[in-house]
Amino acid sequence: MNPIKSLCVYCGSSRGSNPAFARLADELGRELARRGIRLVYGGGRVGLMGACADAVMANGGAVIGVIPQHLQEREVGHTGLTELKVVDNMHTRKRMMFDLSDAFCVLPGGLGTLEEYFEVVTWRQLGIHDKPIILLNAEGYWDGLVGMLDGIIDQGFAQPSVRQFYSVAGSVGRLFDLLTSPPDTQEPDYPERL
Repeated sequence: MNPIKSLCVYCGSSRGSNPAFARLADELGRELARRGIRLVYGGGRVGLMGACADAVMANGGAVIGVIPQHLQEREVGHTGLTELKVVDNMHTRKRMMFDLSDAFCVLPGGLGTLEEYFEVVTWRQLGIHDKPIILLNAEGYWDGLVGMLDGIIDQGFAQPSVRQFYSVAGSVGRLFDLLTSPPDTQEPDYPERL
């Protein structure tokens, strides 16, 4: 298994209603910096996005943000990063983030976060990539999504093997356990149920 050098983090451009989510983003950012893993994310300075990027930068890590021009013009782009790439549209943004990353982590977020998650997990199902995808399920935030995916499988619209395309971690520590161990050595209850 190749070591993870760049982690793409999908997350909310707001902080949400639970302060634990911002603490989680900060913890993830600090741990990325400590491990020397570059953060790749959507380039925003607000919400969980900004909290994670700020924590990486404050602890000496590297961050590449990728933001479309129309969001940069709204002044939500983070100017304190290692590098901020301004691109023409959302499709270019997502493809660049994908190309720059060795794995994907999904923190709490809204519709945009869900859209990004479903795109990379669908690409994995189609055999476009085999990069790890991990839902960081703080405070049970993704329980509903995991339940919905189980329902899709139960109703015959996806094969049970779909569960092998993503993992669920209940903590930052567990996230890094999953990223650093080969899939065949991970716990057999896949994805992890919390």
